[in-house]
Amino acid sequence: MTGSVAPEAVPVLPRGVRLHYDRVRDQWVLLAPERAVALDAIGHAILKEIDGSRAFGSIVRGLAETYGAPEDQVAQDAGGFLRGLMDRRFLETI
Repeated sequence: MTGSVAPEAVPVLPRGVRLHYDRVRDQWVLLAPERAVALDAIGHAILKEIDGSRAFGSIVRGLAETYGAPEDQVAQDAGGFLRGLMDRRFLETI
C-alpha cells in the first residue's frame, strides 16, 4: 500500500480532539481546543473508522471493501488526509 501513513500505524485522536456532529451547521466537525475542522462525507467516513486499536492498513481494507474502491487509491487518499491532520496536530499514530 502507498500513502503518507504506514500500514501498521494505529491512528488515534489525541486528548482533547473529538469527532462531533454540529447541529447548527448540519455537518460533522473535528473539534480540538480553540480549533475546528469541517468535514465532508469522505473525511467523516475515514475518521469514523479510527478507534485507537485498528491499524491504518486495516482501516484502508475496510474502506476499500465498503466503497468498492482500489486499496492503493484509498491508502493514498486517506493517508494524505490523515497526514494533513497529523501536521495540524488533530491526529497522532501509535
